[in-house]
Amino acid sequence: MQAIEITRPGTPAVLQLTERPIPKAGPGEVLIKVAVAGVNRPDVFQRQGNYAPPPGASDLPGLEVAGVLLEGDFSRGNPFGLKPGDAVCALLAGGGYAEYAAAPLLQCLPIPKGLSIVEAAALPENYFTVWSNLFERGHLGRGEGGPHETVLVQGGSSGIGVTAIQLARAFGHRVFATAGSVEKCAACEGLGAERAINYRKQDFVEVLKQATAGRGVDVILDMVAGDYIPRELDALAEGGRLVIIATLGGRTADIDAGVIMRRRLTLTGSTLRARPVSFKGAIAGQLHDKVWPLLEDGRIRPVIHRVFPAVEAAQAHALMESSTHIGKLVLQWEHQVP
Repeated sequence: MQAIEITRPGTPAVLQLTERPIPKAGPGEVLIKVAVAGVNRPDVFQRQGNYAPPPGASDLPGLEVAGVLLEGDFSRGNPFGLKPGDAVCALLAGGGYAEYAAAPLLQCLPIPKGLSIVEAAALPENYFTVWSNLFERGHLGRGEGGPHETVLVQGGSSGIGVTAIQLARAFGHRVFATAGSVEKCAACEGLGAERAINYRKQDFVEVLKQATAGRGVDVILDMVAGDYIPRELDALAEGGRLVIIATLGGRTADIDAGVIMRRRLTLTGSTLRARPVSFKGAIAGQLHDKVWPLLEDGRIRPVIHRVFPAVEAAQAHALMESSTHIGKLVLQWEHQVP
């Protein structure tokens, strides 16, 4: 099969087309003929040499794909009744930048009705991440703010951001977002954010306090960390939760533990890639039950900025690093799309 490999740590140019053996599906796994693969920030970190695959995972980048099931082990739990020939999207621990990929069956989902296979490739990584962090770890809608809480999404125009805005709004929550340009702010508001804050020109803490009559927000989904953390703690309401899912602004911060104690704040975070299949399978079930119907009736939708031929993976990575995109970037094996 053809695949895109990381020849050495470095710039996007180190992504090169190569040939690899077609992977074999192990126990509990299935083989997917890949049509489209999503591009995500962790792929960039891996290419730079800063995010090694977990033990046993493919060294090829790529954490999500959409394609057709070919063969595999369908006997160890198959909650969605999948079978060979079905079109699916899947979450991977690696190996998505290839014409074929093996994935745990529990991490495969049927493509929502009405979505194309290209759109489906933009779902798994972002939707698994947002659901597990915003709604599970962040307890959105189950905190001191009541069933309809207020949330801030940092990086609202990213793939994660556009997903979080839409999901939080669909479940009846008041949503704010940050973004770095007028165009990106407009996109966030078009997706359901009540107010998008241009972090280059405005203080998000001040804006949030004004918009909430000084109360602050119940949950913040943060991809920045670093010196944002003390400001985010200040922006939280009593009993608020800060959920960190990336450290684009740095891994360390100087915080006042007394503030956390006095205001009953929760500071938490997670990574998804190395979590066990059983954990990811449980999230898949929740997505299928609670989120797939929203996709099928059009209340939420994947936002795809650009589709690249798979051989142009380097260009896709360069665009991601420029941070000028809104939504998802995907790679398409053109002859593979049904």
